Amino acid sequence: MSQANTLKEDFASLLEESFAKNDLAEGYVTKGVITAIEKDMAIVDVGLKVEGRIAMKEFGAKAKDGSLKVGDEVEVYVERIENALGEAVLSREKARREESWIKLEVKFNNGERVEGIIFNQVKGGFTVDLDGAIAFLPRSQVDIRPIRDVTPLMHVPQPFEILKMDKRRGNIVVSRRTVLEESRAEQRSEIVQNLE
Repeated sequence: MSQANTLKEDFASLLEESFAKNDLAEGYVTKGVITAIEKDMAIVDVGLKVEGRIAMKEFGAKAKDGSLKVGDEVEVYVERIENALGEAVLSREKARREESWIKLEVKFNNGERVEGIIFNQVKGGFTVDLDGAIAFLPRSQVDIRPIRDVTPLMHVPQPFEILKMDKRRGNIVVSRRTVLEESRAEQRSEIVQNLE
């Protein structure tokens, strides 16, 4: 009986040690190393007992031009430590989005402008890609005056001001109008100074 208790205690302590060594948790970004590339999947080791697979398309241009190779270190998001197939569920796209959120929060807190691309029309406005994070651009914030045809502004990098950010809800609201109003005010002050 005492030997069984000792075995249970040993097992419990070993289990506790393994959890202590593995500081990775679900829902976080971590560094991983590409250990193999198979067809349309990259096998990534993030220090877990199992490796994870990531679709090559999540690596974007690096995957298309073939510059992604075995041994490369990449940032990945750990969705699940182990799934039913015995693999870690990892995402490069979510890691990019997470990195983007962190950078955007810093710029928002400092009152800096951000670069984005209007790529889709939705009810009440447009969606803007801010380097991986998706933002909402209300129709009223597109320009100083209402614009009927926004096609010339689509798929073109341009500056935006972040009006509101809520990470918990995954919500970012941006404005192009405030940027235009600020540049217009600067131009007016320059003209006034030149006239004096």
